Amino acid sequence: MTGEPENSAPKQDGRFKPGQSGNPAGKPRGSRHRVTMLAEKLMSDDAEAIVKAVLDAAQKGDMSAARLVLDRIAPARKGSVVMLDLPPVSDAAGVTQALAAVVQAMAAGEIAPDEAQAVSAVLEGQRRAIETVELERRIAELENRK
Repeated sequence: MTGEPENSAPKQDGRFKPGQSGNPAGKPRGSRHRVTMLAEKLMSDDAEAIVKAVLDAAQKGDMSAARLVLDRIAPARKGSVVMLDLPPVSDAAGVTQALAAVVQAMAAGEIAPDEAQAVSAVLEGQRRAIETVELERRIAELENRK
């Protein structure tokens, strides 16, 4: 015997067993941290005064305040507009032709590779939608034959 009581060994290694949560109910939906709620309360009490102060500063030439106001009124676009002449994409053949046009535009330097990737992702979504509609139609036909 080493002199330690039998129950002094750790009962678990500090981790939860697979499939067993330490908080099965989880955090309630919509609940927010108390610091966030306090900050929102403080801001809502003085919101009108804060907005007026920022607008006054912007009108007096404070560029930081002006940028803050403009970012809220007219936020910068996250992406750029891509102008391409694409064939109609109402069927799988149209999607294939449109993808070929995107690749050709990228190869010619008319659009950047990241723009081509974004357009291709939209076309892929269209292809999946077309495929889903076609599969539904075929399943309905098979069910009607029985």
